Amino acid sequence: MLLLVTDTSGKHGSVALARAVEGAKPSKIAVIEEVPLAGGTFSAQLVPQIAVLLAKHGFSKTDIDAFVVVSGPGSFTGLRVGLAAIKALAEILQKPIVPVSLLEVVALASGAQGRILAALDAGRGEVYIGEYEIAGVTSRLLQEQLLPKDEFWSGGGKTPVTTPDETLAASARNACIAVFPVATPSAEMISRLGWQKLQAGKTVSPEQLEANYIRRSDAEIFAKPVSSS
Repeated sequence: MLLLVTDTSGKHGSVALARAVEGAKPSKIAVIEEVPLAGGTFSAQLVPQIAVLLAKHGFSKTDIDAFVVVSGPGSFTGLRVGLAAIKALAEILQKPIVPVSLLEVVALASGAQGRILAALDAGRGEVYIGEYEIAGVTSRLLQEQLLPKDEFWSGGGKTPVTTPDETLAASARNACIAVFPVATPSAEMISRLGWQKLQAGKTVSPEQLEANYIRRSDAEIFAKPVSSS
């Protein structure tokens, strides 16, 4: 099966093609090529890069069997652009979409078992937190939240932390919290989780695909309350 894998959740993004054999383990998925996307240009780059990537490897859009897309957390603009493009392609091609949380990618990449906190820098002195229960190669989401860094580290909890961010990892260690360092999420890591979810039937239609921002947008934060008078 041919998977189109996209991540537009951060300052920089990526688009990739991956191939998997029906019934194969996630570890056996092969990324054919991953192409970086420069930040701030997703709307101009994403669709053309998909076309170039497919043509380069002798595929057409109709060869895509499923879409694996990072649905959050992350940049409002990046996620909106990325998800809109995938919605349109999936609608035209009538192919399934597999939404993937970047926090879950990080949690599973840790190799830890039991309860773990996946942490990503959210900017503005805040941290995206995903609490998961890991059993084997599967995970169960317990909660997701956005916390100020100071509040997170001073919370007193000793649940192990996994993060690709060296600054967050150092802060966790300073708070005497066990850390499982991981690499920055790549197309291969995203593909593995996407393939696992696809085989489990955890797909959505274009109408059902939604971004998982976790934090409110600036427009929501600074919106003036509507007068009831």
